[in-house]
Amino acid sequence: MVGRAGVLLAAACLAILGPVRVHGKDDEHVIGIDLGTTYSCVGIYRNGQVEIVANDLGNRITPSWVAFTPDGEMLVGDAAKNQVGDNPTNTLYDVKRILGRGFSDDTVKKDVKGFPFKIVDKDGKPLIHVESGGKKKTLSPEEVSAMILSYMKKVAEDFLGQKIKKAVVTVPAYFNDAQRQATKNAGRIAGLDILRIINEPTAAAIAYGLDKGGTMKNILVFDLGGGTFDVSLLTVNNGVFEVLATNGDTHLGGEDFDKRLVAHLAKAFEKRTGLKLDPAKDKSGVARLRREVENAKRTLSSQQQVTVEVENIKNGKDLSEKLTRAKFEELCMDLFKKTLIPVQNVLKDASMAKKQVHEVILVGGSTRIPKVRQLLKEFFNGKEPSHDVNPDEAVAFGATVQAGILTGQDFALMAGGGAFKDMVLLDVTPLTLGIETTGGLMTPVINRNQGIPTKKSKIFTTEVDNQPNVFLQVFQGERQFCKDNARLGGFSLGPLPPAPRGVPQIDVAFNIDSNGILFVTATDMGTKKKESITISNSKGRLSEAEIEKMIRDAKKFAESDRKAKAKMEGKQELENLMRSIHLSLGDEIGKNLDDSEKDEMKEQLDTTRKWLNSNKGKNASDEDFADRKKELEKIWNPLVSKAYAGGGGDGGGSDDGGDEPQDTGPDEL
Repeated sequence: MVGRAGVLLAAACLAILGPVRVHGKDDEHVIGIDLGTTYSCVGIYRNGQVEIVANDLGNRITPSWVAFTPDGEMLVGDAAKNQVGDNPTNTLYDVKRILGRGFSDDTVKKDVKGFPFKIVDKDGKPLIHVESGGKKKTLSPEEVSAMILSYMKKVAEDFLGQKIKKAVVTVPAYFNDAQRQATKNAGRIAGLDILRIINEPTAAAIAYGLDKGGTMKNILVFDLGGGTFDVSLLTVNNGVFEVLATNGDTHLGGEDFDKRLVAHLAKAFEKRTGLKLDPAKDKSGVARLRREVENAKRTLSSQQQVTVEVENIKNGKDLSEKLTRAKFEELCMDLFKKTLIPVQNVLKDASMAKKQVHEVILVGGSTRIPKVRQLLKEFFNGKEPSHDVNPDEAVAFGATVQAGILTGQDFALMAGGGAFKDMVLLDVTPLTLGIETTGGLMTPVINRNQGIPTKKSKIFTTEVDNQPNVFLQVFQGERQFCKDNARLGGFSLGPLPPAPRGVPQIDVAFNIDSNGILFVTATDMGTKKKESITISNSKGRLSEAEIEKMIRDAKKFAESDRKAKAKMEGKQELENLMRSIHLSLGDEIGKNLDDSEKDEMKEQLDTTRKWLNSNKGKNASDEDFADRKKELEKIWNPLVSKAYAGGGGDGGGSDDGGDEPQDTGPDEL
């Protein structure tokens, strides 16, 4: 048997964090960032409290989207998402799904077919091709993630009025080493020193348990987001958070539900019009449909029915289809039920019965889906899931608490107002760590859900007579054969003295310390010769040169960000006004206007729409958009005043105000 092993950096989980402190200037801030698949969120600790910071549009969560415009500008967040219909091939989303994965990964192959942007294989890594300002760019998933992290960093800096250099960033509990290291690389490119990678369910548990005082509870965190799904079982007791087991699926979330709905509505459109929507040919229409589907899905969490509408989706034809909550549940029921499998697994791994779970915590926007909540409630024999934490903000909240602890801050959030700086996290390894043996078998050394810190060792021997050395490779995963798991690296031990096969004794030790770092050592018991290694460039990681180049390249986007912000805000304000006028002409306000007045307004809307779609509109400045908005308001405002005077001021304004938030984004405060 040939023993093969290596070293895992930034291993699967966070360990005991209480004693660790990052000392610096008194005013030095460490931010907490939830880098989500579909949405991201940032928090800061200030004045004894955690504050979730709103972006420049006033939204506390930011779409994890990046876009490159024909003008050579880069857009991040809401601005990127809002222009996807006009620029689908250069608008990037769900990049976290391919972060730290190889191009040959089955899930990457599946994603490549569904993305409107181009992904290519370079040395086994997935790279993204885009065009900006007439020039082609090739980006790694780390670079795209860095752009999102940079934006969240800037949101916090604008709020605090000072530079930020350090952060705690969250990842799905089931992220492997390559995915975690890729996240750290993205932080470096963004100019952030990521002090800790913390698991998302653990962060959510902190947000839930922070004010529970000395109460001992077993809590199950059900984290269903846009692209990933995690379940973790923890015990919270007097400031100690012990993770008992974790499970999940890094490729299951709201985006998968959206794909089902898009396919259903596209089929309905084809049946009605005879026109087939081809994602490869009709990228703009499909992108706009995908955006409306996400809005419809959110609406169905509170309503039984919604109408999905997309103008001119293909060949001048509009898509207008009714979608019921019952149909949504029918289309996605197998995916909903699939979320219960990890729940069963963590209970089994922790040897805990359902009745021993005191609280079920919902995290992630997809947990707002009524059927998901119903299935979970039924699974736990009628126990209502807890609503103590905001599912969109809980992860960032917990990450920010951890950031505060690392800077030695005291928390005034516990029951009774006690300090929380001595909080302790006892986490686990989410995936098995082992070495390759004869026949390509995966031989475990540390099993998944093993508490850390920990040290495990096994004795191995040689495969052939007089074998001069052994080559050890470490793998991470749950499959029986190493080819199906993630290779993390390897090293050699030798020379060995000549001996018959099976005689040499090679002691291979895996040691995960309190910072979650794994050290692997191989020792020949006969000669006491010892070897160990730190692997700095395992599968899915970037080289040091690549990282440094990306850090330099990232600085080039600062100026384009500033220019893009004013322009996109101007365009969005104009489009929002046009949408509001269009809706108002069809409700009570429109009924109080003469046909000639309505025709004049519709003509102005058509003229403005044509201008937006023309080269002049696409190349317009923020001042141009402001001028167009003023022209529309000059005509529309007197008509509104007349309509209210004629209609008594009832109905029309209320209907318009009620409809508009569904089209323009989150509710206004």
